Amino acid sequence: MEHIDGFLKFERELPSSRDPKERINDSHEIYLPFDDKKTQTQAARCMDCGVPFCHSGCPLGNQIPDFNDAVFNEDWEEAYNVLSSTNNFPEFTGRICPAPCEASCVLNINKNPVAIEHIEKSIAEKAYENGWIKPIIADKTGKKVAIVGSGPAGLAAAAQLSKVGHEVTVFERDEVVGGLLRIGIPDFKLEKTVVERRVKVLEVQGVIFKTSTNIGVDIKASELVSEYDATVLCGGSTIPRDLPIPGRELKGVHFAMEFLGQQNRRVGGRAVTVEEIFATDKNVLVIGGGDTGSDCVGTSNRHKAKSITQIELLSKPPSDRTAKNPWPEWPMVIRTSTSHDEGAERDWAILTKEFIGNDKGELTGVKLVDIKWGDSGFAEVEGTERVIPCELVLIAAGFIHPQKEGMLEQLSVEMDNRGNVSATESEYQTSVKSVFTAGDMRRGQSLVVWAISEGREAARQVDEYLMGESVLESKSASLFELV
Repeated sequence: MEHIDGFLKFERELPSSRDPKERINDSHEIYLPFDDKKTQTQAARCMDCGVPFCHSGCPLGNQIPDFNDAVFNEDWEEAYNVLSSTNNFPEFTGRICPAPCEASCVLNINKNPVAIEHIEKSIAEKAYENGWIKPIIADKTGKKVAIVGSGPAGLAAAAQLSKVGHEVTVFERDEVVGGLLRIGIPDFKLEKTVVERRVKVLEVQGVIFKTSTNIGVDIKASELVSEYDATVLCGGSTIPRDLPIPGRELKGVHFAMEFLGQQNRRVGGRAVTVEEIFATDKNVLVIGGGDTGSDCVGTSNRHKAKSITQIELLSKPPSDRTAKNPWPEWPMVIRTSTSHDEGAERDWAILTKEFIGNDKGELTGVKLVDIKWGDSGFAEVEGTERVIPCELVLIAAGFIHPQKEGMLEQLSVEMDNRGNVSATESEYQTSVKSVFTAGDMRRGQSLVVWAISEGREAARQVDEYLMGESVLESKSASLFELV
């Protein structure tokens, strides 16, 4: 970096967000414009470390000091060239990635880290603005590849395989392309026009998208495999973790993705074909303290819920790292999202014991109890059991494995001990020779940046399987691998 003492001169600064009282009235992204000069100043904070731990913190191996230097020098096109060499979709990761790169930034040892995520987003938007993001049209190889699932893993695999000339068809059981990017992540975090413009680039590049097509139902899995030279399974981890306690059958108890998916459809102008779920004028309880739970909070605020409470089974995390959680590990600290800023009560170390309803089968309350964690698990705290009023429960407790009925059962692919499709991280090949897998379907529920990484790596293995060798990029080698 030319500004070698930027990290000493400048403080971390990010775009301001719109007033919470204003933004809960719409579903648009919440951040205000940020001047390019300010972004260059943030890039100047990069220390250009001798050992850039941010590389190993990023599952994609992004060359972060290099694109920071280019931004600082106002060479935005070079910054995009560097960033796009490892990341197919910086416009996604720059909005919804939890930024493990920032957690492992060397500056984060005793100061605020470089604003890497914001810089990524800025580079991507500048690239679209200037027409640098273009389809890559390659000579055709004559090989056909089927990709099942159009989430970030499937889109990354499609982008990589099509740019080297394979004929790629992506099958999506929903009526729109994007997977969880379209049906799950709220628009106030990722407006769907951001996904749509990338899909248009891929279509011009030659990727064929077939929506409303459920492999294993509309098309037999065996027919798909026999028609294509290779198949990549990118269907995600879609079976949610349930909470099988008394009253689970009551009307008003739902999985988070039922609620969030419906909202995505409404905002996108698409019909909701099942019984609709609204938080309006209801006491809402969100069970689960992660990002999905936070998304439920933000969406409930936009529905004008009467009250919102988010609870977590685990104890409240500390405000700062402990001695057992040193840098550059992922910091196990309390996080407050923009959705929490809009209003919600939060509590930790709470066990949900029972859903309570009326004689019409409708949820009216939830029985909770405080717990205390010890070396052998947790115990209920005597005298803390209570019932809170509640008309809507959203279970946001994560996902356990992909759906096995249909495609996976028909293919008879081997599964690992967690119920995911078995394939090594070095080969991404399943027990069926021409069938590969990537993303959450292989590794389990994870981050969008991991899904993109897996889609890229699987594409390289597919290309090598089809052609004997591959010219596709592989993840940059790093001295450290943080999982």
